[in-house]
Amino acid sequence: MNLSKRKQTIQASADTLAASRDTWIRRNSFYYRDDRKYMQFLVRPGQSVLELGCGTGELLNALGPSRGVGVDLSGEMIRVARDRYPRLEFFQGDIENPDVLSGVHGQFDVIVLSDTIGYLDDCAQTLESLHRFCTPDTRLVVAYFGWFWEPILKLGEILGLKMPSVEVNWLSTEDTMGFLHLADFEPVRREWRQIVPRSLFGLGSLLNRFVGTLPVIRRLSLRNYLVARPMRDIAMRDPSVTVMIPCRNERGNIENAVKRMPRLCSDMEILYVEGHSQDGTLDEIKRVIDVYPELDIKVLVQDGKGKGDAVRKGFANARGDILMILDADLTVPPEDLTKFYKAIADGKGEFINGSRLVYPMQDQAMRFLNFLANRTFSWLFTWLLNQRYTDTLCGTKVLTRKNYEVLLANRSYFGDFDPFGDFDLIFGAAKLNLKVVEVPIRYAARAYGETQISRFRHGWLLLKMVVFAYRKLKIV
Repeated sequence: MNLSKRKQTIQASADTLAASRDTWIRRNSFYYRDDRKYMQFLVRPGQSVLELGCGTGELLNALGPSRGVGVDLSGEMIRVARDRYPRLEFFQGDIENPDVLSGVHGQFDVIVLSDTIGYLDDCAQTLESLHRFCTPDTRLVVAYFGWFWEPILKLGEILGLKMPSVEVNWLSTEDTMGFLHLADFEPVRREWRQIVPRSLFGLGSLLNRFVGTLPVIRRLSLRNYLVARPMRDIAMRDPSVTVMIPCRNERGNIENAVKRMPRLCSDMEILYVEGHSQDGTLDEIKRVIDVYPELDIKVLVQDGKGKGDAVRKGFANARGDILMILDADLTVPPEDLTKFYKAIADGKGEFINGSRLVYPMQDQAMRFLNFLANRTFSWLFTWLLNQRYTDTLCGTKVLTRKNYEVLLANRSYFGDFDPFGDFDLIFGAAKLNLKVVEVPIRYAARAYGETQISRFRHGWLLLKMVVFAYRKLKIV
């Protein structure tokens, strides 16, 4: 396939710049260092990565892939990349040419287009052609310049402060999301970084981390990032499920949980994790197991204490393809678990979070101060996590066992920080770029026992979680 006149100009410019690219990178080291750091946050070491528009391969190498494949229009760029990074695979050609992409084999964990989408003649068609490289878990990472920076960057080229470029598509985030939608990709994360792309003797870093991350202001950033997932063939086929029920002093709710729980699928496990109760909860669980022999009901006893410990032990021993948490107080109706199961099995989301704050709730189900605090924290966490959360403390959360195992393998990024068990999963899902979907439920008042939540003690812990998330997810 012959190159268009525009593509010939792009290729000639890139061939000319290949030898001096390192010089330009050193001259703008602050910008490149921050961009690489955030891309390394989005892409975990050891994943298989396909980079389209890879240049001389610096970014692909920096991501530390188990298998790294780069494609670029410029023969000179590819020559430098092959010499410099012999362990990686590089192909020269136009990524809009189907024959070029047919030479790349296999599927990838991550597909990267960094400063590439602006050079495409047909963005939607090119994105659609990438499905051949995707599994349902593949993530597409698109990075590009904010469109309103065009005159500033052009001035930088005139002054010799920026690497020369040719005419590109200047796209807004909404434009790019539109192309992704047309190509059957769904955005799962949006981020904006670098309101100041220069060091300014350390001031640039401070402004980017603590001012540039704020709502509204962050939209003025130079760099835009979108992470998307493919939306083809993502439904699960008759997955098994484990409903994990952490319980402490919940004797009066144990059998009701079983009676009210819908039969979600043909292979369903109910797993109680008991937390050293004083009211005979463990004995009641054993009785219920005997009364319902036709059901797969099991019980574990916590080694430590707290819901977080219960969740970790339960999920470590669960056998289902899908893992669910149902709090034993039954304030989230067990009957609603069908909605959670359908949402994840149909591929609507990869991390399903219950929300108590959409529908009206029963009187006394949540005190006013708790309600107000939950609303405030929901807004904060929506900003921190870049996905919508209306209720972070709803006890019912659902994800696949496969994704939980990846989350567990990467837990060292956050450490053992969460006594609730909720934020360990929420933050882990955010780091893995999982698609979050909320299922509204009608929150009921507790029928037996007393709440184990202290408004002020746990409110203080919530504030600590906000600060923790800010440090780990926002100012990276």
